[in-house]
Amino acid sequence: MKSQPPAYLVQPDPLNPALTEAVQGIDQDGHAVETRVPVERPLTLFLNGQEIVTMMTIGDYPDYLALGYLINQRMLLPEDEVTGIDFDAEIETIVVRTARRTDYEERLKKKTQTSGCAQGTVFGNMMEAVESVALDPQAELKTSWIYGLSKQINLTPSLYLEAGAIHGCVLCEGEQPLIYMEDVGRHNAIDKIAGYMRVHGLSAAGKIMYTTGRLTSEMVIKTAQMGIPILISRSGFTAWGVQLARQIGMTLIGRAKGKRFVALSGAERLRFDADPAMVAEEDARSRRKGGRDDEAAE
Repeated sequence: MKSQPPAYLVQPDPLNPALTEAVQGIDQDGHAVETRVPVERPLTLFLNGQEIVTMMTIGDYPDYLALGYLINQRMLLPEDEVTGIDFDAEIETIVVRTARRTDYEERLKKKTQTSGCAQGTVFGNMMEAVESVALDPQAELKTSWIYGLSKQINLTPSLYLEAGAIHGCVLCEGEQPLIYMEDVGRHNAIDKIAGYMRVHGLSAAGKIMYTTGRLTSEMVIKTAQMGIPILISRSGFTAWGVQLARQIGMTLIGRAKGKRFVALSGAERLRFDADPAMVAEEDARSRRKGGRDDEAAE
């Protein structure tokens, strides 16, 4: 009997009633239908006494999201002591408190709205700062891992499969997916993973990031900020995302579906240990809902 893969540390809870709501409408034939759609909630983040940003989110794991956002913006440093996290669902606010006094007034004046869903924003000199990140040149990626991860993640019950209109990011190690987060924007999902890693002391060594969304400059920057040298997606690329990945030595794999994938950066890390002819194309059961629509939206 084939053994089951180890369980995720965190995985989606698609049946959580707080994450979706039922909406009535009509279909192409004029018949009444009811469908579930993901919610969007504002979450205003404060660092100590300073308002940083208001994010649109599905609302799960607000503490991981807040910490991860600050980490990936370099507003929360590795040596910082977090003294408290106060979340108030009623006023949709979260406050992260640190022992170090912080003031990011000047950095907040300089912001770049990114191509991430739900209006991702990068503050300060993040575009320049990523150039100083050193990614592990010895990291490797077996093609059997790409095929195995794509299939397992694609078949994992998720809010996307339940309601669509959402993105996921998965932290993996070898062929094992570890932490699977979802949100209305892929940048929120990856920030939640960064926050989880901080809280639980999880190292970036040997890790791979997988995303269902397109490979944009923001995704490359955030993955690099986390110290992860390999980024995989079932969607496509942007030119700036590819340029940044090549500049910093990140392995960038896109359009990973069934037996197919494309590497546009860091191909020297690939180890071709699987025969694509032996890998099945995605069938109807494993194909993610709206897959062709996702391609069109890349």
